[in-house]
Amino acid sequence: MLRAIELARNTSIVTKAGGPFGCVIVKNNEIVGEGANSVLADGDSTRHAEMNAIRSACKKLGTHDLAGCVVYSTGEPCPMCYGACCWARVDAIYYASTIQDANAFGNFDDDIFFEDIKLPSKDRNLAGKELLRDEMLEVWSEFKNMHEKLHY
Repeated sequence: MLRAIELARNTSIVTKAGGPFGCVIVKNNEIVGEGANSVLADGDSTRHAEMNAIRSACKKLGTHDLAGCVVYSTGEPCPMCYGACCWARVDAIYYASTIQDANAFGNFDDDIFFEDIKLPSKDRNLAGKELLRDEMLEVWSEFKNMHEKLHY
């Protein structure tokens, strides 16, 4: 966690690349990935510390599956980063400060997203709308058939 805090300080205070967020990913007591917030430097809203650390760990380990890894982040993950950690199959997440702390010090209002995602798609602040479902179901069907053939 100390390395994650060092990354957070560097990215926000020294380089001003983004908010004060750092993250390391550990497997078998070794750092296999690390990242800092680079939203401002990269002009990319997805360049959160956890996202950068996941990319780093996946590249180093040569896999998208981070089972057996632990995430150490300076901030409680936002919904995007939490989802990415789930998709990467990490074993655990530890954080040094809460979403409420980030909001109090820097107006990072992630609570809105956590509440919004609980709503049906049509009722969210950024509502989703279904389009060309039948055409996409054909692709899903093809995918399922291909996948079933690969396992026989």
